Amino acid sequence: MNSALPPRLAELYRDARRRAVSIRAVLIAPLIAGLCLATYRFWGLTASAVTAALAVLAAAPWIRHTLGRYDLPWLTRRLNTLMPAFEDSVDLLVRGNATSAPAGLPALQIARLQRRLQTVDLPDLRPAYPRRALLLTWSGALLAAAGVLYSPLIWQKLLTLNPVATPAAPTASIIAHLTVQPPTYTGLATQTLDTLDAKVPEGSNVTFAFHLPSRVNGAVLLFHDGSRLELKRDGDTWRGAQVFATATLYRLVQDGAAETAPLHRLDVIPDRPPEVVVRAPDHTLNLLASGQKTWEIVFEATDDYGISAAQLSIAHAQGSGENIKTTQQTLAIEGQGDAHHRTYRKILDLAGLGFAEGDDLIVRLRVTDNRPAQPNVTQSASFILRWPAQAEAASLGMEGLVQKTLPAYFASERQIIIDSEALQADRDHLDPKRFAGRSDELGVEQKVLRLRYGEFLGEESERSAQHDEDTATTAKSFGDAGNVTSEYGHVHDRPEAATLLDPDTRRILKSALNEMWQAELNLRQAHPDQALPYEYKALDYIKQVQQAERIYLARAGVQLPQIDAARRLTGDRAGLTDRTLGAAGTATDDSPIAGIWQSLHGEGAPDWTRLAAWARLQQSTLPDALGLLAAADRVQHDPDCATCRAQLSSLLWPLLPPPGAALQPRRRPDAGGAAYLRDLAAPNATDAPAATATPNPATTP
Repeated sequence: MNSALPPRLAELYRDARRRAVSIRAVLIAPLIAGLCLATYRFWGLTASAVTAALAVLAAAPWIRHTLGRYDLPWLTRRLNTLMPAFEDSVDLLVRGNATSAPAGLPALQIARLQRRLQTVDLPDLRPAYPRRALLLTWSGALLAAAGVLYSPLIWQKLLTLNPVATPAAPTASIIAHLTVQPPTYTGLATQTLDTLDAKVPEGSNVTFAFHLPSRVNGAVLLFHDGSRLELKRDGDTWRGAQVFATATLYRLVQDGAAETAPLHRLDVIPDRPPEVVVRAPDHTLNLLASGQKTWEIVFEATDDYGISAAQLSIAHAQGSGENIKTTQQTLAIEGQGDAHHRTYRKILDLAGLGFAEGDDLIVRLRVTDNRPAQPNVTQSASFILRWPAQAEAASLGMEGLVQKTLPAYFASERQIIIDSEALQADRDHLDPKRFAGRSDELGVEQKVLRLRYGEFLGEESERSAQHDEDTATTAKSFGDAGNVTSEYGHVHDRPEAATLLDPDTRRILKSALNEMWQAELNLRQAHPDQALPYEYKALDYIKQVQQAERIYLARAGVQLPQIDAARRLTGDRAGLTDRTLGAAGTATDDSPIAGIWQSLHGEGAPDWTRLAAWARLQQSTLPDALGLLAAADRVQHDPDCATCRAQLSSLLWPLLPPPGAALQPRRRPDAGGAAYLRDLAAPNATDAPAATATPNPATTP
């Protein structure tokens, strides 16, 4: 330590150097401890002590080098940088105390700095602890220590296991190369792999090259689906190429030898469809704002290999009630960005589209990637811009009520269907809480529509009970014709008074209400997909009622078969079938999984051929069909491999069919139970109930 430094600077300088040394010590301590532990584990305490001493001596130059970095020039540079109050004169302050008699301007400046040094707050020059380096160092040391301590136990455990017998394969000393040439549209470079197991892009042309001994006269690749690839000789190298669209297993067979070579796996990375994210609008259903003239649509699309084109589909729905006219148009739009990530922006002119009061605009983006043969296509969710229609003024006359079966102001069941489909399509982009809330809102709309249609059948509209008491002064509701109608017209809140509809039309409308009820139930439970079938049926019934507006003739009812009154109460069951249901048998399963599982546990011989054929047929539905085939092949060629059998069992377990419910036979009673049953069947059993309470020892066999 330089004694010429002022006391405050000397303390600051000393703290910084101490921190630097402590950081180096904490970093090197786990390494020294790990070396000592390993030496002690294998060579004893003396060797561990010697190792510790040598490690400390080896670390001393590193620590001395660290102290050399924190010298007086370093202190001067740091203080000049962090303390503007010292006016870049810290060097004078340090050197001035070391000289005997500073004079002139340096002496004046030193005096000023010394006065400021007593009043200013000095910065903390201590280096920060490297947390990430400390975490990695100590974690590695702990793992190494655990490995050293438990390595004998681990090796002992491994040696006690059955050794994995590798089948004698003629490819053990073969040098193989795979040259993978991805499709041109992917933009990926050709690569050469020194392995027989690989993952390649979909549609890649893979060239196999095997360096075989000169005595080999023929080589072929056999694939798990039964196909084969003949290899051609090129000196000592055998080559063959094939395009792969799906994953496969294959093995190399030389000179028509038995199929004992191990299977190798070639996985295919599929070309994923584009991903579309909607940035604007924020909601699926948007209401037109006051004075709004345009509607901005912003989408972002990404693809793994590149986007080819994008189209914006615009549907314009016009009309009200069930009489809705829809026009479709498609616009090609250009995006900004590179081929893998593009942003699409479109501003729609509402006036140019003829958007008017009560209309809906439904837009959806369709993105296509650059795959040449069968491009992948992704469609975004539908987004709706709605111009709310104003409520119609209630008519004071009765002619409209009598002539129209279904008022035009009723909410459209078709619109509920459109909203339900849009919500279901957007399900993956919404969090569950928001999705359930929007589905519940649709359920409320379905309820309102159901209640309004129900008024034409004289059903309750779920208003308060005061409504029944105030029939003389009926309260006005949406669509009510006013007090004139309630005073002189038909009353629609009682079934016997609802005379505007003929019986057949009322029956159809009642069926529509039943379907609306089921749709409402599923919407309120956040299941729009399950509500859609009921909504479609309700719409069909409503269309029938609309057609019934112009039909006033009585329709023929359902013609049921005549009942044979002569057979009533006679007990004649001719032509009738027994309605007693038998026990349902267990469903049969043609998969060989259960048989293979039982054979692995010592019950019967495995049918490997059937398993391979079944796995190939179910490859698209199984979680890992190729892994299952590879595991079965290893067990087939080495039945004594315990590890191979355990791996196959773990793959078979999730595929086992669930056990069916079966009737269990009644358990035969023991001696006491048999005696009890005999006593119950005795002629005097009803006369002496106490005697049957306990088994009779005399009758017990």
